[in-house]
Amino acid sequence: MSIYERDKNAFVFHTGPIFTQVLLADEINRATPKTQSGLLEAMEERQVTFDGKTHDLPSPFFVIATQNPLHQVGTFPLPESQLDRFLMCLSLGYPDASAERALLMGEDRRSLLKQLKTVMTPSELSQAQQGLKQIHASPALIDYIQALLAYSRQQGHFAEGLSPRAALALLQAARAWAALEGRDHVLPEDVQAVLVPVAAHRLRPIKTNQGAVLSSRDLVLQMMKSVNVTKV
Repeated sequence: MSIYERDKNAFVFHTGPIFTQVLLADEINRATPKTQSGLLEAMEERQVTFDGKTHDLPSPFFVIATQNPLHQVGTFPLPESQLDRFLMCLSLGYPDASAERALLMGEDRRSLLKQLKTVMTPSELSQAQQGLKQIHASPALIDYIQALLAYSRQQGHFAEGLSPRAALALLQAARAWAALEGRDHVLPEDVQAVLVPVAAHRLRPIKTNQGAVLSSRDLVLQMMKSVNVTKV
């Protein structure tokens, strides 16, 4: 916001909490739709426009958000345009017995934050992100991704198919997976490894005539089985 400063006789812009490299939006679907839509420019353009002026966000910048089940009181569904800007959606579920026991018998989780150590500098992270551009994706691999997109748009299982932004996210995530596997090229297996977390939250299933509906995750798995893998 802009705050009037008497000694300067002018309004001075003061940055808010979004001006950070890692933005944790806890229980994001408890925020109002107006607040959620306010994140769109930051998530897509890495900038904030206020009073007609554009302010760049720090680099690298990314958003991590948690959300509650939609049946809980006080939640709002995230707009499709915002969901499409999240690279992945992961469901953590409940901790297993050993992790839960460590939680019950161990130190306060907040105190453990002080023990975290830096494993990568911002410049090293930026270099790693830029390095993904060197991971080769063959024309046949692109054909496979486009076949998945076409299936999501033409089979009638979803209200809307995967967008071009989703296609770019799928390719980028597959390149990252290939890099983690130590390869300089993308395989169909890399696409399949990231397909559910990248695609499922972007797709809204259509109810059948019987009223039954599979989850987005199940339909994405069905899509993976239905689309033939091309030779790469």
